[in-house]
Amino acid sequence: MKNVIKKIITPITMPHWSIDLLFAFPRIICGYFLAVNFGGSKFGVPWSPEGSPDLGFLEVVEWFPKDIAEYGGIFALFPVFFAWMGAASEAIGGAFLLLGFKTRIASFLIMCTMLVAIFFQKWDNGLWGMLPAMGFLWISIYNLVLGSGRFGIDYIISKKWFKIPKTSLSLI
Repeated sequence: MKNVIKKIITPITMPHWSIDLLFAFPRIICGYFLAVNFGGSKFGVPWSPEGSPDLGFLEVVEWFPKDIAEYGGIFALFPVFFAWMGAASEAIGGAFLLLGFKTRIASFLIMCTMLVAIFFQKWDNGLWGMLPAMGFLWISIYNLVLGSGRFGIDYIISKKWFKIPKTSLSLI
């Protein structure tokens, strides 16, 4: 089990730190936009209009499960579950991507969410309508392969937990 976790967490690093920094920029920017703009907007707000605390923020906004149900098939049977999974993979997965924490797992969930978005939601809107989801898909694919690189929490965890020398993490 430890070997599986080691393979999932341990990122591939490039020969020079500047290349890892270059690869970190799209991961960080994508993670921020997914967490704040795309995933965060699918949850309710934590305050009611009167300013009193409202536990409605624990619910997915009502338009999103209805949108999911329109996909048909299994999505119509469990729209709230799939709405939660999509919103959580964007919001939580985006935050994890931003931090470089559990990068490969977050990337896999984001990849699945973006494939559903492309084929079930954006397909009829043409290529221009699919571009945001396709961009997140591409970034999630390369982060699924490479991991966080040197500039992420996964790198720190793998160095401390698995006591991996710096050279064994590199691509070359």
